Amino acid sequence: MEQDTIPAAIRVAAVRFGTSEALVDGPVRLDFATLLQRVREVARAFAACGVQPGDRVAVNLPNTRYWVLSALGALYAGATLVPVNTRFTGPETVDLLRRSRARALVVAGDFLGVDRLAAIHEAAGDEGLPWLDTVVSVPSGWDEFVSLAEQVSETEIEARADKVSPGDVSDILFTSGTTGRSKGVLSAHRQVIDVAAAWADCGAVTESDRYLVINPFFHSFGYKAGIVVGLLTGATLVPQPVFDVRETLGLIERERISVLPGAPTIFQSLLHESRAGRDLSSLRLAVTGAATVPASLVEKMRADLGFETVLTAYGLTEAVVVTMCRPGDGIDVIARTSGRATAGFEVATDAGEVIVRGPNVMLGYLDDPEATAKAVVEGGWLHTGDVGVLDTDGNLTITDRLKDMYICGGFNVYPAEIEHALAGLAGVRDVAVIGVPDDRLGEVGRAFVVADKDLTEEAVLAFCRGRLANYKLPRSVRFVGRLPRNASGKVLKRLLSEENV
Repeated sequence: MEQDTIPAAIRVAAVRFGTSEALVDGPVRLDFATLLQRVREVARAFAACGVQPGDRVAVNLPNTRYWVLSALGALYAGATLVPVNTRFTGPETVDLLRRSRARALVVAGDFLGVDRLAAIHEAAGDEGLPWLDTVVSVPSGWDEFVSLAEQVSETEIEARADKVSPGDVSDILFTSGTTGRSKGVLSAHRQVIDVAAAWADCGAVTESDRYLVINPFFHSFGYKAGIVVGLLTGATLVPQPVFDVRETLGLIERERISVLPGAPTIFQSLLHESRAGRDLSSLRLAVTGAATVPASLVEKMRADLGFETVLTAYGLTEAVVVTMCRPGDGIDVIARTSGRATAGFEVATDAGEVIVRGPNVMLGYLDDPEATAKAVVEGGWLHTGDVGVLDTDGNLTITDRLKDMYICGGFNVYPAEIEHALAGLAGVRDVAVIGVPDDRLGEVGRAFVVADKDLTEEAVLAFCRGRLANYKLPRSVRFVGRLPRNASGKVLKRLLSEENV
């Protein structure tokens, strides 16, 4: 059986891996055969709600079985998945729902102390969400939603899954842009399968592995290099909704975790936490990236945490995984580079900028042909906006960013988005945001504000908290008399970084 679509991959996994554990979510344990049954049930429920092939289904949930079942169920029913960042505020989420024209939404009723559904309704205001027909609040409304499956036959939903084509759009992942507004990246089923298979191959992931997924499912790292990798390899997925270093250590020990990908800050936290009496001997593979990875960190991950293999990688939402190290690479290659091309990509540089092409470059940006044409140029080359160099073996080292962007805890943060938000705060006359080094998160935001004299740092930070996801929040504010600008009026952020005003 071919695995060129996600519904096909779910079916094949049920046959290949059967009663092996597919998913462990607290006390709930699903084997691959049962996972298929549950996915089919959710697909029938979506169909009963009126979701048609090609409709968009948004999922706004933390890493739990509900995310896996909702996403795979939507895809099995022929719909397109729209993952929603759980850290988004109400206005950010509503913008995404409107632009994607989502027909259905599965949302956490309460997560991190926020009633997300109430926040969405408040942000939608009188305009509402006219495309949205179905809203499922989890966990309170889950059982009622799933019971709707009785209204749709298994034959009908299997026919839908059969009709899903490798070239059909499987998902729309929104990624921030330098303009301050996110762009929806379109990927096909075949591309999701290909990049997941390549990632799994580089890490030599097999059905004997147990994979702790801390990377959020709404991100391609957690979804495509997580859930889909599990389907293709038979690895057991153990999702963690929120990173908590002690709980992570407990899960590694209890569930005999062997595969643990994550941003460098995850491993730094594990290294700084007391591990006395902990049995971490099951750990085998770590995959990291998204920031500079010092050789000393790689050495400690091996020596102190016991990882046999530590790999670094480079990717972006428009291509998911572009380069990756391989088992057996030396520590210099792992720490100095992001490895070699994978997933059928060619990697080159154009005036220093990293460009890539291959069958797994995105289909394009949602409803934005102009941005698509600017990003993917003649010959199929995707301009990444990152600056890098290739060594003689083809290993890529990222040295800078053309984009105005920094990385906080593994998440891309675009200052333009924060600056746009702060422009709406009374008393702010001018503002610029940069990333500054942080021992735990890699980089955090610092806002330089030209303001009326009565504006305070706390007022600025409080304003941001109500409008921006937590990883986007500036951690400090500097009030300045003016911002340095060049002759054309562009803020010289390099000077802000150097002078640390």
